[in-house]
Amino acid sequence: MKKLFALLLAVTMGMAVLAGCGSSGTDTPSDADPAVASTEAAAASEDSDWAYIQDKGEMVIGITLFAPMNYYDDKNEFVGFDTELANAVSEKLGVPVRFEEINWDSKEIELNSKNIDCIWNGMCITEERKQNMSMTDPYLNNTQAIVMKADREKDIMADNSGLTLTAEQGSTGEGKIDGSIEDDETVEVSAKEYFAKCNYVASDSMAKALMEVKSGTADLAVVDSVCALAMVTPESDYSDMVVNLDNNFGKQEYGIAFRKGSDTTEVINSAIDELYADGTVAKIAEKYNLADMLIQR
Repeated sequence: MKKLFALLLAVTMGMAVLAGCGSSGTDTPSDADPAVASTEAAAASEDSDWAYIQDKGEMVIGITLFAPMNYYDDKNEFVGFDTELANAVSEKLGVPVRFEEINWDSKEIELNSKNIDCIWNGMCITEERKQNMSMTDPYLNNTQAIVMKADREKDIMADNSGLTLTAEQGSTGEGKIDGSIEDDETVEVSAKEYFAKCNYVASDSMAKALMEVKSGTADLAVVDSVCALAMVTPESDYSDMVVNLDNNFGKQEYGIAFRKGSDTTEVINSAIDELYADGTVAKIAEKYNLADMLIQR
């Protein structure tokens, strides 16, 4: 009898334990096991690029130095349209930003290796870049400009055969010159054909391309019109140079790039939309004489 009672007691206790484990029909394994919950949270963080950026406490922005996007002014203060827009987004989202100067030709390598988290530096949106990176909505219009010494403009525009041409390595200008960026319906003059008889030499940046023309080691440079119009002015060090926009090598739009598939893209898009709505973007554009180039959202 005692053995039967003991057996019934054991069975009853076992059922009670099972009932306790399933007392909540909505419990998941992660609710019941903190270790599982922690693992699942870590996995979710790994899947989210934005969570990765938040966890490390900063967003690292890859740049090259050129006005009016990211540059040092006469007071050696780091300024620019992209600089101020990124800082405004940072304040809105509560995540600090840090600007890191990079080699433009290696920008995708820097991004994918997580040395930087985005490229926010007046970068033209192209089909190739959209295939390899995640791009935000466009925010500025751009074209390619020819820059040369003012006293040589007439001769150079008449015949550029045998002249030394430069552009930033990895830039849209270089892509137009070598044909790696295909012409589209906005192109009136093919840059590849127009500069076919030039001797091309790449520069490390658009600013250095202008310096090559200034020093005479290059006869002409192809750079973004946004850059050319901001840097080549009567008050600048390039006062003896001129920006020529006679040829339409095609229209471009600036966007911000993140790792392919990154959820950060939409986070930044949404923040910028809010800054458009409250007038912040327009105010920054006006400050840097870019109001006419600003793409409205």
